[in-house]
Amino acid sequence: QVQLVESGGGLVQPGGSLRLSCAVSGSFFSAYVMGWYRHPLGKQRELVAHITSSSVTNYVDSVKGRFVISRDNAKNTVYLQMNSLKPEDTAVYYCNRLRAYGFWSWGQGTQVTVSS
Repeated sequence: QVQLVESGGGLVQPGGSLRLSCAVSGSFFSAYVMGWYRHPLGKQRELVAHITSSSVTNYVDSVKGRFVISRDNAKNTVYLQMNSLKPEDTAVYYCNRLRAYGFWSWGQGTQVTVSS
């Protein structure tokens, strides 16, 4: 049973930064493309960034140049460095493998609120 534990969210002013972490229990973490997803209140969940096992990355246009996804396969952890945050980045953030593999059970997520 894989468990996903996200952390690092909080309240930040526009223009600020946060670093999210996601610890993944279980084996074979390094085999999967991992993604960070966000779910704004009243909207659909979206994939904002993903990273392959060899750390090739991809981002949705709205976060390009501001967010950086990374992973540490030895620690079974994926990170999301978020800079120049905007109010529209407000959401609950989750990590998971890509939909094509079949999602693992979702973790509790971590709330990011960008507000002055």
